[in-house]
Amino acid sequence: MSIFDTIGEDGVFFSRKDPDELLGTYSDHSILLDEAHWPTVEHYFQAMQFVKPQNQTRIQAFPSAGAAAKAARWAWLSGRRKDWKQTQIAFMTRGVYIKCKSYPDVEAALLDTGDARLVENSQYDYFWGCGRDKRGHNHYGEMLMRIRTRLREERNGELGDQPSDH
Repeated sequence: MSIFDTIGEDGVFFSRKDPDELLGTYSDHSILLDEAHWPTVEHYFQAMQFVKPQNQTRIQAFPSAGAAAKAARWAWLSGRRKDWKQTQIAFMTRGVYIKCKSYPDVEAALLDTGDARLVENSQYDYFWGCGRDKRGHNHYGEMLMRIRTRLREERNGELGDQPSDH
C-alpha cells in the first residue's frame, strides 16, 4: 500500500514525455487541429502558449517534441497568452482527444486501461505529474481519465463527437 492514498499502487504509471508511450504527448503521432498539421501533441500544446501565429509556426517547425518544448520555455518573453494558466488544460485535452480519435491504436491503449487510475510519473512536474513524493496534481493523468470516459460514452452512443474542456 502506498503511503499517499491519492495515487495508490494500482495506478498505471507512465511518462508523457516518453516518445514510445502511446498515451504521451511526445509520441510520433501527428494531429490535424485548428486547420494546421502538428507533428506531435506536444508541438500543438507548446505553440498554443503564443498569441502570434508566427510564434506558433516557429514551434510547429521544430524537428522534435523535446525541441519544441525547450523553445517554448521562453514564451513569457515572446508574448505568452495572458490566460495560459486558465486554458492550458483545455489545449492539452483538445490535442490528446484528437490524437485518440485519429489513431485507433492510441484510443485502444487508453480504453484498455480499464478503470485504472492513470498517473503521469514525472518526479519533477507537480502540475501535470505526480511529482517525486506522489503528491502532485497529476493533471495529465486526470485529463486522460476524462478523455477515456468520453471515448467510452461515444462508443456507447451516449454523446456526440465534441470533447469537453472540463
